[in-house]
Amino acid sequence: MKEYIKSRIVMTIELIIILLITIFLKKETYTVSSLSVAKNNSLDKTLDVEIIQQNQKELFSKGTYNPVYTFTGELTGYAGDCPLCSGYLACPPRTNVLKKGIYYNDKTYGKVRIVASSKNYPCGTILKFNVKKLSEDPIIAIVLDRGVGGNVIDLLTESEDYARKNVGRVRNLNFEVLREGWKK
Repeated sequence: MKEYIKSRIVMTIELIIILLITIFLKKETYTVSSLSVAKNNSLDKTLDVEIIQQNQKELFSKGTYNPVYTFTGELTGYAGDCPLCSGYLACPPRTNVLKKGIYYNDKTYGKVRIVASSKNYPCGTILKFNVKKLSEDPIIAIVLDRGVGGNVIDLLTESEDYARKNVGRVRNLNFEVLREGWKK
């Protein structure tokens, strides 16, 4: 009985995730009947998790998270309180990160990390990258600052000490550009 309840809870959570992704993408409308892959038709009352995971991947890959292009670069870390930093970001809206923190609330991508880049990447560019020592999940970040050259991306952190100890310099990192500059 406990296993049945547990499987029903998992199924409900997965359906909610699918629905939230669908709403977030706003590209296609799915009715409850189109989510019938999550319907439990098996006699032993188990749920085909592989079908649900495949559906989630398809929904996730259909829009805002498709890369425009990719590049290989380096990741470093910095903080708004560094010796030559004012705390204000170079790109509009010129946020003071000493007051507002290391995240930015983007209209399309939600709460994202802030990064600095060279002028190779316009202000408002959204990047996606994976650094397992920082996060198990991919990091989604927005270019809101300058101060580095070439393909170096500088991740805004809580402090210079944190940047030095936890970010350091990650070489040959693959970055996906999800949005190039501010787009409406």
